[in-house]
Amino acid sequence: MPTEGGLKKGTKQRLSIRSRTHDAELRTPRMAEDESILPPEMRSRLWKLFRQIEGELEGMYEENIALQQKVDFLTEKLEVLQSGKTLGEGAASMIDGTDSSAKLSVKSKASSQLSQLILKPKAKGAGGKTVFSFKGTSSTGYRLMHHYIGHSDGVWEVSVSRGDAPLLATASADRTARLWCIETHSCVLQYMGHLGSVNSVRFHPSEPLLLTASGDNTAHVWKSNVSLPTIGQQPEIRSCPSSGDDIDGSDREDVDGQESENIIYVKTPQVQLEGHSSVLIAADWLAGGKQLVTASWDRTANLYDLETSAIVHALTGHDQELTHACAHPSQKMVVTSSMDTTFRLWDFRDPSIHSVNVFQGHTDSVTSAAFASGDKVVSGSDDRTVKVWDLKNMRTPLAMVRTDSPVNRLSISPTSNIMAIPQDNRNIRLYDLNGVRVGRLPRSNRQGHHRMVCCTAWNDESTTCNLFSCGFDRQVLGWHVGIIPG
Repeated sequence: MPTEGGLKKGTKQRLSIRSRTHDAELRTPRMAEDESILPPEMRSRLWKLFRQIEGELEGMYEENIALQQKVDFLTEKLEVLQSGKTLGEGAASMIDGTDSSAKLSVKSKASSQLSQLILKPKAKGAGGKTVFSFKGTSSTGYRLMHHYIGHSDGVWEVSVSRGDAPLLATASADRTARLWCIETHSCVLQYMGHLGSVNSVRFHPSEPLLLTASGDNTAHVWKSNVSLPTIGQQPEIRSCPSSGDDIDGSDREDVDGQESENIIYVKTPQVQLEGHSSVLIAADWLAGGKQLVTASWDRTANLYDLETSAIVHALTGHDQELTHACAHPSQKMVVTSSMDTTFRLWDFRDPSIHSVNVFQGHTDSVTSAAFASGDKVVSGSDDRTVKVWDLKNMRTPLAMVRTDSPVNRLSISPTSNIMAIPQDNRNIRLYDLNGVRVGRLPRSNRQGHHRMVCCTAWNDESTTCNLFSCGFDRQVLGWHVGIIPG
């Protein structure tokens, strides 16, 4: 996850030299020319050498990605071939035969069928568990719908508002947060109040407020009066009471070579929350929106009162830096995850006392934990596993998913209970809460991310673009995932 400048701690094993150079540039201002002890000729020569090294490493990185794509392709072909053995006696006899053309025929037929599947839950089975089935359709189950282009550095988090015309919010290492019109994929507001990487962004559950957490050790609450009355129309931009004269036409920027006349710029927050001594990695609203929680690299989380900006509780106990925080959508509970391989459940439903429970079960940093329906919590880790837990029984996970790469900020669809798992290897994998694989979003040079995927967010109120992802490649993507709710 982002450092003070905006990048994940310990990224040298995951990212290229260019990534780490961006990190250094965001962490401290660039040294003035007259402060350097090296002569100009030596500085120029060093820069050329660094560029050559960077180019070589980038080439190696691209080669590794290409090889990984080939491995994934062959693995999928093997899975299709194996699945063909269960299609019936006729198919099995064709696969077991010696005719290679027959084998290819079965494999191509199975591949064609699989590419046209969407997921549909059947009636609930024993124990109340929803059973999913595949249903054929004329279109593929997973499609890339939109690109949201504008950030100049990695995008750490994506969030979706509620309502008839939802907005998309993104938090980036370029020190800004942005609001987007989902239908027109245009940026309608840019928040520029932070001095460091914006590591998290969340919508207030009922008011036009947003909460951002940053590498500048603060969290900001700022107001957005962006209204989208009718889908397909241009967004209505209103003045922001919190910004006063902060809307500056001279700050307009070019997106895709054209000046963005409809973007509103906000430079100051309504509320600035302080109290942490290190990077704020995440923040979220508690149910009701009167309180909020922040998570920091100072190994603590703070619970704030929005009206007074006072710290209500200082949540201590983690042994290492926190990586994420997530609040329950309807109850006053919070989960915080940490590099200490644990995540903790904090219960504030009784105002006179708050309880804490520690979940142990991962062998590496817990990168995120999120609530799911039915009193469940899902945790993802750098140990390449995702685990589903029952809040009433914390000793053993209900299900476990093993992946081939570290997991970042995952999300769970409240309608279909499908987990969207973003990974360092550019994959976004889909599983149900029973640990059954649903699918994987397309990943190629033309569609999908080409650097690590940092976060996913569901938009169940939409039937066209119902999943969003963001990554270190500066991309924000909108997907259609063909899941039919029961």
